[in-house]
Amino acid sequence: MGTILDYLREYGDYTLEEKPLNEVDSLALCQFSYLKFDGIAPAVGEERPAVDLRTVAAHARYEELYADERYRKDNTALFQRMLESRRFRDMRIYNYVNQIKLETETQFAAMTFRLADGTCYVAYRGTDETIVGWKEDLNLAFSEPTEGQLMSVAYLERAAQDIDGDFCVGGHSKGGNLSVYAAMNCAPEVRARIGTIYDHDGPGFRPEVKAKGAYGEIEGRIRKTIPHSSLVGMILYSDGRYEVVESRTLGLAQHNPYTWLVDDDRFRSAGGLYASRRFLDEALNEWILSLTQEQVHTFVDTLYRVLLASETDNLIDLTAHWLQSVQKIGTALKEIDPQTGRAIIQIMRSLFEIASANAKTMFRNKTELRRERFDEGIRQLEQLFTRQTPDG
Repeated sequence: MGTILDYLREYGDYTLEEKPLNEVDSLALCQFSYLKFDGIAPAVGEERPAVDLRTVAAHARYEELYADERYRKDNTALFQRMLESRRFRDMRIYNYVNQIKLETETQFAAMTFRLADGTCYVAYRGTDETIVGWKEDLNLAFSEPTEGQLMSVAYLERAAQDIDGDFCVGGHSKGGNLSVYAAMNCAPEVRARIGTIYDHDGPGFRPEVKAKGAYGEIEGRIRKTIPHSSLVGMILYSDGRYEVVESRTLGLAQHNPYTWLVDDDRFRSAGGLYASRRFLDEALNEWILSLTQEQVHTFVDTLYRVLLASETDNLIDLTAHWLQSVQKIGTALKEIDPQTGRAIIQIMRSLFEIASANAKTMFRNKTELRRERFDEGIRQLEQLFTRQTPDG
């Protein structure tokens, strides 16, 4: 068929009574949560009725919904198709929050949707493919909760006060992580009312984070969906319970929900992750879990600084031009102080040692991963390390 936009065109005239909420609806709602409802939808605790889509469309700040220019066309089409559909046109939005705290590198946004059949859906906004957004995702690799995760719990408990009965929770990217984190750490009486938790390509958790929360109580309610070349959704995720969705594109661009393919009223199954992608995800997770908290902080902070200095602002360009990116990273590393530079080089070496060890097994199994490109990247990085390390 196509994407979530095609799904809304074909199935938008079905009410939720005729076809209950499904995972494709969930992805549409999670993408809808990326729109900027500041000044339009009532904030948490605000004495103002929830707004429906007709009210939003007529609002003086309507154009501000599409502040993210890269997705303006698709997001505009999403809003219009939901507005025109019997399925979503009577949906109401309330308890909106959007906070950005530069000092703590926190961007937190959430909202509650009340659908025409009375179903309530708590949606957490995620991040995009920018380096800034990826840094926030990488911060989730720490043992201690991020401020955004703590805010997700407080929001869920507050939102539940305005909901009668059971409800759903979900999000895309970081929003998927927040939905799971909030569900496993909220008050037991709130957790008991959660029906399905939709995690669309969201990062996972360190084992100790899951152990501190009530993950065992909710894991059976989690519906995790990832594209067949997922990176973000497989960070610190090893449970093996997920649905792999076919995408119309390749690589990191698959993180974009508008590339996910839909057949009729369900996602098109891809069967499983690409072998090369699975290898890289496993190596990355093994490496992350091998680092101390101090090393994780050093790596994330330094990577952010290096990539900004190398004039790379998104992961798609970084991976599409991998060998050129290595050269830019090398140039940027020269600006890092020697002590930090040595630390980041040691950390990066550990990643490639793990990747190289895992690759030996993978290549014996004749996977589609290109050995030549991999070896060339490692060779250039080793040369870079030798030049940057005083002791050679």
